[in-house]
This record gives sequence, structure tokens and C-alpha cells, in this order.
Amino acid sequence: MQGQASCDEESAVARDVRSLLAELDFASVTPEEFARIVKGLSAREITGLARGELRERVLGEVFGRMGRQFRPEAAAGLHAVIRWRITGEREAVWETTLADGVCTVREGAGTAEPRLTLTMGDAEFLRLVSGNGNPVTMVLTRKVKVSGDLGLAANMNRYFDIPKV
Repeated sequence: MQGQASCDEESAVARDVRSLLAELDFASVTPEEFARIVKGLSAREITGLARGELRERVLGEVFGRMGRQFRPEAAAGLHAVIRWRITGEREAVWETTLADGVCTVREGAGTAEPRLTLTMGDAEFLRLVSGNGNPVTMVLTRKVKVSGDLGLAANMNRYFDIPKV
């Protein structure tokens, strides 16, 4: 019975957080504020939140910011397509192309062969991009699956301004 109460309490917390996030103007939230929000959520809460329109809004905002958080000076001479596969309620695929000091982002898989593919769940993705997860640990524990250029994967944190939490 106590397990059921705990589950019900977590569901109520997830509903409350989901309600607050649904009303949040993500465009006005700084990367540091977003990192603090993610830090305060459990993997179960993130999974519970990552459904429907709210998930689409969060993914859209995160990927929309990648171009602004890109560090062109760190990626001089780099040409790479990085495919992000975020599993969850349904798989979301996004690609970032780093070329000529510019980061472009598109939803969906393009025709170019990616140099790197990163596959992870919603919670892992949000932890990774918000600076709340250690990328090496996440790969070693298979929470993030990497295929392709491992050197590129190892240097990803150099190419983007990720909050330090």
C-alpha cells in the first residue's frame, strides 16, 4: 500500500510540474534556469512530463537554442552531421550540422550520412544538454548510445556553451 501511495504522490508531483511547465514561456528561460529546472526533476518525473505537446515544445526550444549556444571558435574546420535520436513516447530525430563555423539544426533525418549518432531517452537528453549529466558516465552506463565518430562525441561539450550546474 505504501508503494502505491508513493507512486500516486510522484504522479501528483509530475502533474503539478507538467502544469507549471505547460504555462512556462521557454523562450524567456535562460539556459542556466533551464538547467536548474532539469536538476530538480527525477528521471521518472521527466519521463512523465515528456509527452505530447509539452515534449515537442521542450525539444523544439532545446534544439532551437543549439545554434545560439554553438562555439564556432572551438569548431574551426569541423564538418559534421550529428543525429540525435531521442526515444520516449515516440522517437524524435533531430540533426545538427556543424560546418564552416556555423551550427544549423533541423528536425528529422536528412539524406547526409551522420558522422555521429547519439541515442538516448528523454531524461538522459535533458540531463545531457542542460549540463546535469556527465557525458562519459552516461555513455559508459549505456544511458547514451554512441555510433560513429567517438572522438567527435568526446569533444561535444567543447562545441556548445552548456551551463555548469
